[in-house]
Amino acid sequence: MTARRLTFAALIGLSFAGLATLMTLTLSPGGYTALDIFILVCFMITLPWTIIGFWNAVIGLLIMRLSRNPADAVCPIEHGDPTQPLRSSTALLSCVRNEDTESLETNLNAIVSHLIRAGEADRFTLYVLSDTNMDDVALQEQQMTSRLKDRFEGQMEVVYRRRTDNRGFKAGNIEDFCERWGDRHEFALVLDADSYMSADAIVGLVRRMEANPRLGILQSLVVGLPTDSAFARVFQFGMRLGMRSYTIGSAWWQGDCGPYWGHNAILRIKPFKESCRLPELPGKGPLSGTILSHDQVEAVLMRRAGYEVRVLPLETGSYEANPPHLLEFIRRDLRWCQGNLQYRRLIGLPGLKPVSRMQLMLAILMFLGSPAWLGFMTSAAILGMVTDYMPYRPDTGALLFFTVLTMVFAPKLATVADVLARPDLRKAFGGPIRVVVSVLAEIVYSAMLAPIMAVAHSLFMGGLLFGKTIGWGAQARGVQRLPVLLAARKLWPQTLFGLAGLAWLSTQPIDLVWPVIPVAIGPLLAAVIAVTTSTRTLGQIAIRSTLWRIPEETNPPAELADLHLPALTKGAVAVQQQGLVQGDANPAKA
Repeated sequence: MTARRLTFAALIGLSFAGLATLMTLTLSPGGYTALDIFILVCFMITLPWTIIGFWNAVIGLLIMRLSRNPADAVCPIEHGDPTQPLRSSTALLSCVRNEDTESLETNLNAIVSHLIRAGEADRFTLYVLSDTNMDDVALQEQQMTSRLKDRFEGQMEVVYRRRTDNRGFKAGNIEDFCERWGDRHEFALVLDADSYMSADAIVGLVRRMEANPRLGILQSLVVGLPTDSAFARVFQFGMRLGMRSYTIGSAWWQGDCGPYWGHNAILRIKPFKESCRLPELPGKGPLSGTILSHDQVEAVLMRRAGYEVRVLPLETGSYEANPPHLLEFIRRDLRWCQGNLQYRRLIGLPGLKPVSRMQLMLAILMFLGSPAWLGFMTSAAILGMVTDYMPYRPDTGALLFFTVLTMVFAPKLATVADVLARPDLRKAFGGPIRVVVSVLAEIVYSAMLAPIMAVAHSLFMGGLLFGKTIGWGAQARGVQRLPVLLAARKLWPQTLFGLAGLAWLSTQPIDLVWPVIPVAIGPLLAAVIAVTTSTRTLGQIAIRSTLWRIPEETNPPAELADLHLPALTKGAVAVQQQGLVQGDANPAKA
């Protein structure tokens, strides 16, 4: 593992040096002004995540193509004996706050029912851990829990607890569970309100924890549920493609210092209770007090305690629902932004592993890259307008542009290469033609979305300097049409940025600037994109088009039947109409 990490560090260092050198050469005409230096600095701040994503994708693709079992290659732990019954007790923790109880009950009912059918329900207890501060929602939660208790009486214990004070937010919610009931169980499986896991996935995680006593956290690979939200459908298709190569590649060098994403993961309760209590950050302001992004901090504390933290990169049985519209997506990202920036106070914690410190630093850079990217783009445009000569070398500039573009999209392209090389995956994703068309459309979509998010991150971080905070509120889950005025009011800065970008583009030769057109068009149309992609109508059209199809739509797993997802009902009709049936021997026909 040390050799892997040194190799990876060398690849990152050489790539960083090479790209920084290319940018230095590109800016060389006319010498180096203060604006040139600023552009170079901003560019270098954006590089770490781009380079890491690229090399994770390259390594992940090599492992996917060359290894018989990529998951075992990067997560070398014992699986446990599937012929033996479970011997441990596991708590299922459903952490909720002001959630829609109808969809929550559907998910929990399906999870428990499938565990009963698997014959393992007696080894689990379901805890509904509520931080709800709305009395009417709390009453619905109590009624829901009563129904679950009656339904599963004698088969699985169901416990409901509501905190009147949500101190510590979700981390405090789980900490309260550990204090009250932690001694009753060996493990805890953490679920969000939109989480769903199959019995096979849950039991598989427990067996691995039983077979590996030094394993503290085991994170499953979470994929998006089939959705009738147009916004989430395109987004999660791109995430699905980028996730596998990226996660396998990162697990290759992270190893036992892996990630924890806060849900759809199993914890060993005793060391978690003893070693993973989060500190309160001293001082005043939004970056003090309770840590919002608790998960990665808990992961590095678990690793400091001597226990392994690993991710199991298998796309089976572990699901979540992605934000249904752009405004909720931004709101979730801003909460992560505030939480990640708090890590600057934790990097120096004594006893952390070097990889753990680097993970905390990279989590900060993930969001600092947004204002750096905006600074780079606007300064580069200004430089071109204030000089009476060509300020960039066209040869190194073109090489740099296409190199960075390739590196940005490498995780998706790597997984696409693996999908196209495997007949089973080609069919699962709808056939090679549909895959390629979907990928090209998603790349344009993500290129338009990226500057929208960058503007949101940058403005929010500026607001943090003046005490602005986001807190932890209820999340929007279902498909709902956004009001036009709300979208316009929330996204006017992006619209203004897009107008400025379009004005600049109109002064430039189209043959030179065409690749960056989405950077202006996306923000300019931010409000329009937010409203249209939030409508159920566009979601239904997207389903019927069979573009951005995920394997669960082509061949729906039996484990999803009890969720009654509209996307699967409508998708099944589209599959039949398009000829994408399981017995189709010619996937290219799709």
